[in-house]
Amino acid sequence: MNVATPLDYARDERTGKNARPLDLVSDFPAIPAGWAYLDTAATAQKPKAVIDAIARAYGETYATVHRGVYQRSAEMTLAFEASRGRVARFIGAKAEEAIFVRGATEGINLVAQSWGGTNLKPGDRIMLSMLEHHSNIVPWQMIAERTGAEIDVAPLTSDGRIDLDAMESMLTERHKMVALAHVSNVLGSVLDVRRAAKLAHAVGAKLLLDGCQAVPRMPVDVRALDCDFYVFSGHKLYGPTGIGILWGRASLLEAMPPWQGGGAMIDKVSFAGTSYAPPPARFEAGTPHVVGVIGLHAAVDYVDGLGLGAIAAHEDALVCEARNALSAMNCVRLLGPEDSAGIVSFAVEGVHPHDVGTILDESQVAIRAGHHCAQPLMEHLGLDATARASFGVYNGKQDVEALVRGIERVTRIFA
Repeated sequence: MNVATPLDYARDERTGKNARPLDLVSDFPAIPAGWAYLDTAATAQKPKAVIDAIARAYGETYATVHRGVYQRSAEMTLAFEASRGRVARFIGAKAEEAIFVRGATEGINLVAQSWGGTNLKPGDRIMLSMLEHHSNIVPWQMIAERTGAEIDVAPLTSDGRIDLDAMESMLTERHKMVALAHVSNVLGSVLDVRRAAKLAHAVGAKLLLDGCQAVPRMPVDVRALDCDFYVFSGHKLYGPTGIGILWGRASLLEAMPPWQGGGAMIDKVSFAGTSYAPPPARFEAGTPHVVGVIGLHAAVDYVDGLGLGAIAAHEDALVCEARNALSAMNCVRLLGPEDSAGIVSFAVEGVHPHDVGTILDESQVAIRAGHHCAQPLMEHLGLDATARASFGVYNGKQDVEALVRGIERVTRIFA
């Protein structure tokens, strides 16, 4: 296997954090020798611990949950609910506030349709930002059209952060929801969440955070952040696809109607009327992704075992290394702040990002090229697309070097 080499420094001079190198690529069977996988922001590769947990759940312990009276089903139900508690603790929450969803997209849609459908009315306003993923734009457009609410967009600072000074001047008591990315999936810029929460709550608005890019690479405590809703997807956290978490304050969840109807979310059903179960069951209609939940538990254990502080320092060092090397190339335009979290987006002058990605792939370097489901941000940047390298625990300095060699080859080919 391609084993990550130690970084040349023990401390990232920019952040002051210990850059303890991680030597973990052998844990990831899908990463062959010589392949630089730099697309973790799209989806993370899976460690053997997660793969094994999924295989055991399908091959040895599989059964439905919450329904069977036989021992196997009871045991799987205990494991399923233990996973809920484990993931909730991972983000500083209570188990009854953690709802299993297919991913962050479904979580945001659930809040928009359930909370938004109940609380928004004509004349109310929703605050988003210029750097949001489509999944944190389109659901709010849909509910705004349905309810008569209107959407405002906070601008960005010159280095690609959400401009909270500008947002403060835009917020009014008509704003009922502020929905922002904790970490940008394109620029890697990190939101000052505590200030955003203070600004939202000052006008009586709720704050929803898209935590997809934050949860895999920094400690998250939803209580300390003082947000009202938090969503993330398991597959970016080294877990399986098709599973994610919506966290919400208990008082808000209890007041929200169900979004989907079916089995498991009910108290009693009759043709005269139906009563619903309390949260979180109220929002988990149908047979859940049982094995996905088990795999997510294993992913949280894996990441927690490494320590999010160590992961952050490791990725910070790789970002610093990559930005320093790419900034030395006159034809490369770097995007986002210098202290971007695990992500380096860039454009090569005169070369379409798809061509950059194709040529890098020939050199066994995998990056993302496109609009990254953030077309309004691309328009703001004056670009159709960007190239994006994003790092994970399995990357090392040799992957940065492979990226740089690949970009040098791109510039030679296109002269």
